[in-house]
Amino acid sequence: MTHRYVARPNELSFLIKNMNQPVIKVISGVRRSGKSTLLLLFQDYLIEQGVMPEQIISVNFDDFHFHDLLNPYELHQYLLKRIRSNQMNYLFLDEIHLVPDFEKLLDSLLYREDTDIYIVGSNEYFIKKLANSPLEGKYICNNMLPLSFKSYQNWHKLHKHFATQQHLFNRYCQNSFPFTLFFDTDFERVHYLEGVYSTVVLNDIVKRLQVQDVRVLERLIEALVSSIGNLVTINKLKNKLKQLNTPIANNTIDRYITGILESNIMYRARRFDIPSMKILSTQEKYYMVDPGLQYLVLNGQVDNIQSIIENVVYLELLRRGFEVYIGKSNQYMVDFVAIDADYEYTYYQVVESTLDDKVLKGELKCLQSIHDYYPKYLITLDDVPQKTSYGGIKKMNLLDWLVNDD
Repeated sequence: MTHRYVARPNELSFLIKNMNQPVIKVISGVRRSGKSTLLLLFQDYLIEQGVMPEQIISVNFDDFHFHDLLNPYELHQYLLKRIRSNQMNYLFLDEIHLVPDFEKLLDSLLYREDTDIYIVGSNEYFIKKLANSPLEGKYICNNMLPLSFKSYQNWHKLHKHFATQQHLFNRYCQNSFPFTLFFDTDFERVHYLEGVYSTVVLNDIVKRLQVQDVRVLERLIEALVSSIGNLVTINKLKNKLKQLNTPIANNTIDRYITGILESNIMYRARRFDIPSMKILSTQEKYYMVDPGLQYLVLNGQVDNIQSIIENVVYLELLRRGFEVYIGKSNQYMVDFVAIDADYEYTYYQVVESTLDDKVLKGELKCLQSIHDYYPKYLITLDDVPQKTSYGGIKKMNLLDWLVNDD
């Protein structure tokens, strides 16, 4: 199989916008989401802009070829020998967290005016190390997710794979990891997802947390995945595992969830009280980084399309740069409160269909309970004429909303 790329224009624009700025550019995200490929795409961009290949210094610490450079002193000498004086040098350090004391190394390089630094890591643990080091405030981070539906659809159009939008969406819900686009069979795609899942669980959770009973961790992940779309508490998870003859202490659940979140295989949405604009400390929802992994973890037993589309919307809001919360408006629950960098709010209610009048009224009530003038959206799988609105609440078809991200 020849090496092929999937265009990632939004992620690439983050690097282009911040190139040559005196901060470290950090790309984090779950394994196989396309981080290393993004660096290659950016290096191609640099060469197109006139940067010489000798100005680009790239090290991938997952590559055994660079095994000796896991020693920070060896790495430092290696980089210094290759940095060209009187020119900007572009340093790309992939899986940098494998290097002990990497933050000290980066801090020394950051003072040089002839280096522009880009680093990649597959878990949030190394972000914590950056935040608790002298590099605090000296880096900017972009969390990279698998493909958006828009990128997924554009790739198929580019390669003249003609299919209806609905068919593509059904396939997208089976996997959104970029490399799976190049497989010919569902068997290959499922096998690839199994590999991604096993690698994340074993390397990014089990090994780091020193988990003794892996099956208990897997049961906890299954419990979280089966609860997608529902509010979760530690006690609910404990009782659910107890019913499966898997007793576990509250503090162990809490520790394992932290490891799961830091591996980037799942995300947490906390509750947000809309009238008081405060984050609530109890009950939250969890979402999978890829809807296909939801099917994988539950052995294909996903009968609830609501949990799938809610997961897809949550991830898309993250891609668009929002902080995403579960809304509480008095006695009503609002699926998502999306807050942008300017602290502007947008509210979303997500439901499979509102063709039933009772369902429509119930979903609208949740949004109507919010007494401010920020945008409100009702996202469904229904065929929706343009400009469909209910007292300012705009109803949109999910697939149209996904591809019209302006």
